[in-house]
Amino acid sequence: MSSEARTADHAAIIYNPVAVPLDRMRDAVGEQESRHAWGPSRWFPTDRYDSGRSAARRALAASPSVIIVAGGDGTVRAVAGVVLDSGTPLALLPFGTGNLLARNLGLPLGDVTAAVAAAFGGPTRPVDVGVVELEDEEGARSAEIFLVMAGIGLDAEMARTTKPLAKRFLGWSAYVPAIARSVLANRPVDLTYRVDDGPTRTARAHTVIIGNCGTLTGGMLLLPKATFDDGLLDVVMLRPSRRIGWARIGTRLTVQGVAHRSRFGRGMLRLAPGLRALTYAQGRRFEVRFAIPYVVQLDGDSMGLTRTARISLDHRALHVCVGDDRGRGTGREGPAAAEAPGVDG
Repeated sequence: MSSEARTADHAAIIYNPVAVPLDRMRDAVGEQESRHAWGPSRWFPTDRYDSGRSAARRALAASPSVIIVAGGDGTVRAVAGVVLDSGTPLALLPFGTGNLLARNLGLPLGDVTAAVAAAFGGPTRPVDVGVVELEDEEGARSAEIFLVMAGIGLDAEMARTTKPLAKRFLGWSAYVPAIARSVLANRPVDLTYRVDDGPTRTARAHTVIIGNCGTLTGGMLLLPKATFDDGLLDVVMLRPSRRIGWARIGTRLTVQGVAHRSRFGRGMLRLAPGLRALTYAQGRRFEVRFAIPYVVQLDGDSMGLTRTARISLDHRALHVCVGDDRGRGTGREGPAAAEAPGVDG
């Protein structure tokens, strides 16, 4: 690209003003502007009422070469919903509690300089985007997206009851009270569901997760076959029979996370017997109806009480900057949807 064209490039930075180290970010951005001969970046603070959507619309109107999102998974989800299919890549500066998309892409956490360098100088990687059609208890319908996971049960209860201030100061430990309440109560959800064009089934589960990525904080691997660009949704139902079942689930997720880091460990996982409390499925569409309205969360944002949800994927609809050596080898090849088993009810 000619030097004249390069000087027309600029970045747009969307940031949560209460959660990011703004001075450090400005220093890192200024260094990359000089190194790559880009024009001055434009800065857009998020609005507390829309998590970044209005900032994203303003940023996109200025035709930036890249949009850098400084915040957590919720801010990234809000911005992605506006940027989707625009062709403008996103870069992540993770400053949230979970930062699950950044973790699953192998992006630097807590390193502002490296994250900004990836935004200006690195390649991009396509990411699938989950598309959700929700129907609430009054019959009103809405459409949302997610990049990491949709959750019902414990996952959604954590999103609904944990205060933003607690997450800011306590991090992941802010979720402990919600986890403890849910585990002690161990109340299952009655539901009917269908994967792709398969039969409609009934199930009783404590928690249902529909994921585009598989790894949680702490290295726990919830969805071993999930990868963010294969065009498939991964579903897991958590169905512990007693409270001790939660200990078995926690142990299995931790072991999966450790084992998946090596080829030998992945081979051992394939040979390991299944755990009845964890039931998996994979497909391109997932439809679910609850016996009573239930809370649903998307990337940590509570969507309120929902009667039905229809979930699909917009395949490789978003491009994310990953840096020269980031975001490679983290994806996992899954079987074709037609070969994927259904979840046993």
